[in-house]
Amino acid sequence: MNTLPESRWHPSPFIQASALLHAGAMTAMALNPDAWPWGLGAIAADHALLTLAGLLPCSDWLGPNWRCLPADAKARGEIAITLDDGPDKSVTSAVLDLLDRWDAKVSFFCIAERALHHPDLVGEIIRRGHAVENHTLRHRHDFSLLGTAGLLEDMSSAQEILTAMTGIRPRFFRAPAGLRNPFLDPVLTRLDLRLTSWTRRGFDTRNSNVDSVCTRLLRGLSGGDILLLHDGNAARTDKGKAVILEALPRLLSAAAIAGLRPVTLQSVLA
Repeated sequence: MNTLPESRWHPSPFIQASALLHAGAMTAMALNPDAWPWGLGAIAADHALLTLAGLLPCSDWLGPNWRCLPADAKARGEIAITLDDGPDKSVTSAVLDLLDRWDAKVSFFCIAERALHHPDLVGEIIRRGHAVENHTLRHRHDFSLLGTAGLLEDMSSAQEILTAMTGIRPRFFRAPAGLRNPFLDPVLTRLDLRLTSWTRRGFDTRNSNVDSVCTRLLRGLSGGDILLLHDGNAARTDKGKAVILEALPRLLSAAAIAGLRPVTLQSVLA
């Protein structure tokens, strides 16, 4: 269930259980030396589960996670198309033109440093009625290994840059590859950001087969779905064309036939 973050962070049930297990294991080991093997084993198993939770982009074990739109948006036949890793000077403009033809609105999860290099594209995204959201400062591959201070520095810097460029504060956040750790949720709450994953994705950064990408996105497509494509780091077809430029028209056509309307994530909060 998608809910808005409260001003104070509340650990997820999984995190609460993890904390209790740690406390119990440490207490048992302190009171009974014979409990050390059991205690260390329990702590190791818990750490393994925490790591697994961070490797599952669509899980909510570590905190709230938008995998789909709220029920009222689903009932209205709305879907959210989200585009990651841009802006890209060779792709984003063409994507915007395609979206105009279908009168579709989407959410661009922008890398802030890339946005700084392409202020004209960021301006066009906003001018054409789309939304810019937070996809970190520079898309670090070790993002999920950062502690609280590192996460806060990266995410708040991106937030400040994107807000200054657009005049609109991002409301949603997506981690690189969706990978995260237990320190992320408190930072999200502090910055008033909502973690967003997806209902289905096309794997279009490494899959150059447009048919395969579209099959992944369109199979079972329904109201409330959050879809993931990439205008940045997009794979290329054998003709050198970004996959999204061929997949997006097919997706928009299928959505229109099904009576589904692409909207920005922020419009759902309005």
